[in-house]
Amino acid sequence: MDGHDTDDPKQSTADMTVFVQNLLQQMQSRFQTMSESIITKIDEMGGRIDELEQSINELRAEMGVEGSPSPSVPSKPNPESKSPEDSA
Repeated sequence: MDGHDTDDPKQSTADMTVFVQNLLQQMQSRFQTMSESIITKIDEMGGRIDELEQSINELRAEMGVEGSPSPSVPSKPNPESKSPEDSA
């Protein structure tokens, strides 16, 4: 009718391709922004943890317990100890 009936499937496919490409680019941009935000927050948390660790070490030094083991490192049982039944 308007002379474009034979081009409609090709035009529709081209339009859909452009739409999908634009959508994928938008998604990629959003994921990149999210990724950068997450990395920034992780870096900030790492800095805060370092500051906290330094403060804890300073407090421990003030209290005079610098030589004692850190409470975050539990002592492990000796794996070398075996019952007599194991050696038989």
